[in-house]
Amino acid sequence: MSNTKQCAVLFADLRGSTALYLKLGNSEAATVVTHSLAMLGQIVARNGGRVIKTLGDGLMAVFRDPERAVESAASLQESLERSAVVPGGLPGRETAIKLKTAVAWGEIVELDNDCFGDAVNVAARILDLAGDNETLITGPLHRQLPSDLQSRFRSIDKLHLRGRKEPVAVLRMENRRFGDTVTTMHIELSGADMPDGIRLINDDADQVFTSAEMPLELGRSPQAGFCINDSRVSRTHARIESHSGHFYLSDQSYNGTHVQFDHDEQILTLRRGTCTLHGTGTIYLGTSPNDPSAARVRFEVLSFDSVGQY
Repeated sequence: MSNTKQCAVLFADLRGSTALYLKLGNSEAATVVTHSLAMLGQIVARNGGRVIKTLGDGLMAVFRDPERAVESAASLQESLERSAVVPGGLPGRETAIKLKTAVAWGEIVELDNDCFGDAVNVAARILDLAGDNETLITGPLHRQLPSDLQSRFRSIDKLHLRGRKEPVAVLRMENRRFGDTVTTMHIELSGADMPDGIRLINDDADQVFTSAEMPLELGRSPQAGFCINDSRVSRTHARIESHSGHFYLSDQSYNGTHVQFDHDEQILTLRRGTCTLHGTGTIYLGTSPNDPSAARVRFEVLSFDSVGQY
């Protein structure tokens, strides 16, 4: 017999397990992944949620309380970061598993120990848009939260998701609550590793943009802050924003944007999605990175304290 109710649906997905298997071998890597999933399940349970099923390197859970679902998502991210130590004494940074999570609120139907419904579909779709170590939620879930928890989120946009006629409001969880103690925030934001600007390079330009110059539009339009002269690039193709000490790249095109970080072979595909830029890498606009003629922009996130030439 089916059971219909309003719930928060959470999807979590471990990232980087393929590299982990190559680095550690099947046995040790399977141990790390299994341990990580078990830890995530325990955190869900402690926050009043229920794991419905595991999905390869991830899981799906439901919560009756939207606030506890969001707190659970934050705890999942924090706990995985703290446990970045793997067997064999290898540095966690070299074999780090990252996590992306998505939470949606709505009506679900429970049937035969599984869940179905629009909230399930939407949560699964926005999980695909999340970047590493990011949590995305929907507008309906955000409205269910108390004001202090709402302030922890920043709106991305209304996104068109596959299978839905109407766009869905999507928000990103910030790394910490706005309004945390001033002392803590000062320490976090004054370190030499915090980004102050971003350098963009292509065949036609080599420019540095500071946080104060954001938002910055990338595209074919002459009015774009960083112009890319390629017919496959939309007039306003992508947008870089600075917020809370981080740079975010959002795709605004029809053909999509791809990002590859220099330290990671994996390519992120953004289709009206957003990811956090860090370190160095390449942004591909309008075509696949496999196309040698693809329009590409090299980026470098800068800390001016450590690059005296700027």
